[in-house]
Amino acid sequence: MEKYLKNGEKTRMIKVKFFPEGEKVEIEKKLTVKQLLKRLNLLPGTALVIRNKQLLTSDIVLKGGDEIEIRVVTSRG
Repeated sequence: MEKYLKNGEKTRMIKVKFFPEGEKVEIEKKLTVKQLLKRLNLLPGTALVIRNKQLLTSDIVLKGGDEIEIRVVTSRG
C-alpha cells in the first residue's frame, strides 16, 4: 500500500523483513535502530539489525527506502 504526504508526494517506507520467518512489515517514520526494535517489541540485544549486509548499532538512523533484515537471536542450552 502506498502512502502519500499532504502535498501529494509518495512517502518512502522502511521495509523490514524478519529471518528466518520471512514476515515483512513497513514503517513510515524515520527512526533509529533502537526505536525500531522498541516499536517491534524487541529488546536491544535480542535481535541483529542488518542493512546492505552490514550489522547496525542502536544509534543508526533508518530512513525511507531502507531495506532492513532483522534476525532474532536465540540461545540454545
